[in-house]
Amino acid sequence: MQKSQSKPQFEFVAIMASLMSIVALAIDAILPAMTHIGISVNSLDPTVNQMFITMIFLGLGVGQLVFGPLSDSFGRKPIVYLGFSIFIIGSILCIMAPSFEWMIIGRVLQGIGLSAPRTISISMIRDSFRGDYMAKIMSFVTAFFILVPIVAPAMGKFFLDHYGWEAIFYVQLFFTLLVSLWFWKRQPETLKKEYTIPFSKHVFVDGFKELFRHKETVAFTLVSGLITGAFMVYLSTAQQIFEIQYNLADDFPYIFAGLAISVGLSTLLNGTLVVRLGMRRLVYIALSLYCSIALIYIGMFWNAPNPSLGVLITFLTLQFFTLGFLFGNLRAIAMEPIGHIAGIGAAITGFISTMMAIPIATYIGSFVQNSTLPLFIGFSVCGVISLGVFLMMKGRSLLATA
Repeated sequence: MQKSQSKPQFEFVAIMASLMSIVALAIDAILPAMTHIGISVNSLDPTVNQMFITMIFLGLGVGQLVFGPLSDSFGRKPIVYLGFSIFIIGSILCIMAPSFEWMIIGRVLQGIGLSAPRTISISMIRDSFRGDYMAKIMSFVTAFFILVPIVAPAMGKFFLDHYGWEAIFYVQLFFTLLVSLWFWKRQPETLKKEYTIPFSKHVFVDGFKELFRHKETVAFTLVSGLITGAFMVYLSTAQQIFEIQYNLADDFPYIFAGLAISVGLSTLLNGTLVVRLGMRRLVYIALSLYCSIALIYIGMFWNAPNPSLGVLITFLTLQFFTLGFLFGNLRAIAMEPIGHIAGIGAAITGFISTMMAIPIATYIGSFVQNSTLPLFIGFSVCGVISLGVFLMMKGRSLLATA
């Protein structure tokens, strides 16, 4: 196993966050433009247009399964460049898409390309850090990363209003080239040559076998998939909720930004608490609150119309505040036992969680038409199952140490 660093460098955190941030930019910047894009490609059903979001996640899930093991064999940096190249092709295809089907193909290609920087940034963090300290770095990276969802929808609306929806994709291309240049100039390779794994047809089979030997990795990957799926419902339906159900097209970017701030603040707070309290304790507290908030909303608004905007935002703010203690910690716990296969490990865990999240988001999102209640039902179901898995693993741990 590679020797881990003891102290993070600010630039390393910033570069890793920038690699992940292109993913957020590609997803969140188009949210205000989904209706306009749908009109341009002859797709007028808001429920169908949710695929503009979910299909990029399909690409993210499939792509990382390939790029992860490739990075274990050929190094982290070359595969990031390959991924960005595919993303550029996908972006150009989106700009030129003559139909809904071509737009979806472009979004899948964007996701495949972005799966490289997204997955490999996690591998590079695991190459350099471990344990609760790795969770702390993941929290700081995620906190930087959250800045993009805060500004992306407002930026997307600005370019939509002044230059058309195509300009949003040109902006994504510009930032991709900028981050690529920074990554090339300033970030050294983190995978030492002596730790490379020769690429072969057995790498996937061996990787899956090794990963499934670690029950904690499997369990927290499943939990990550459930929580990601529930959050993906919000991402794919947010425009529909605020622009159609609440008639707030002009205010949507600012509402989205405010909710993203709640995730960012809790993620930053997690970075300061995780070393002191431990990532497992924080995950348990956050999951308990996550379930409770969703169940309270369901109890208050079952068979009732949508609440006022203030009430909805209050519940969503509380719900998303718990996510800052979940996203980074869940991935860190899942990755902790498999540092010796960090590349393929990050790829497989990411693939499993994403492939779980897509059908969850697609199914629950189909019910979010005239009410926000299905959104919170999704939060509660995924949260309760996740809490059950966590408690089961905690029980196994106590039995093992008894």
